[in-house]
Amino acid sequence: MRGDLFLLDGLISLLWLSLLRSAHSQHIAEEPCSLQILIPGLKGDVGDRGEKGAPGRPGRAGPPGEAGNPGVKGQKGLMGRHGKIGPIGSKGEKGDMGDGGPQGPNGEPGLPCECAPLRKMIGEMDILVSHLTNELKFIKNALPSPAAVTGVKETENKIYMLVKEEKRYTEAEAYCQGRGGHLSMPKDEASNGVIASYISQAGLSRVFIGINDLDREGHFAYVDRSPMTTFNKWRGGEPNNAYDEEDCAEMVATGGWNDVACHITMYFVCEFDKDSA
Repeated sequence: MRGDLFLLDGLISLLWLSLLRSAHSQHIAEEPCSLQILIPGLKGDVGDRGEKGAPGRPGRAGPPGEAGNPGVKGQKGLMGRHGKIGPIGSKGEKGDMGDGGPQGPNGEPGLPCECAPLRKMIGEMDILVSHLTNELKFIKNALPSPAAVTGVKETENKIYMLVKEEKRYTEAEAYCQGRGGHLSMPKDEASNGVIASYISQAGLSRVFIGINDLDREGHFAYVDRSPMTTFNKWRGGEPNNAYDEEDCAEMVATGGWNDVACHITMYFVCEFDKDSA
């Protein structure tokens, strides 16, 4: 309000000055001047509300508020849909054997037959199965890899096993002893021939056998310390103890024997008594 009065006074002053200058320049002294004073009117009515202006720039981010109190735990929701079936688990251990079931009814009587031929056939099959079982037992106990064993050979009292795994003489004997036998000890022509045919059929040229003179130079004996008395198959000029180091023996595919160094490696034949099999 005070600003409006100051404005009004200013306007009046300007009008006075303007009138005085005009009268002085035109030398109108004879007619008195008339002056109209403008007075502001009454305050008008409130105008219509203008349109909403454009939003202002975002203000600065205020400080973070205090953490609210933890809410109340809601109620447990409904069970969801079943998920996919998982992978099959590992096979469990075999359970205990269950109780025996009741005895079944008696079967119908069989037809009469001549059983003697069948009994004979069954007996022969039992003998064959027994032989095969003994062979499998020896092969299973011979090596972690049965492929190194070239089957077994049998006589009336012995089982021979050819091992295609090169070892020194003492290692070969330890191997055979660990399985209940010895390196093969041919003590007659028949056992020597069986071992020789075994070597030949396997496509080998020589193997260690259980004969040496480690205890007494020049006096060969079997590895079970039994003496060599009436039988030997030394080849011509053997044993010759070449280089003063040939204290062990080998058999070649023809059945002959040579003395050889004990530290070399070659295949070997083990023998087992059937009584201990």
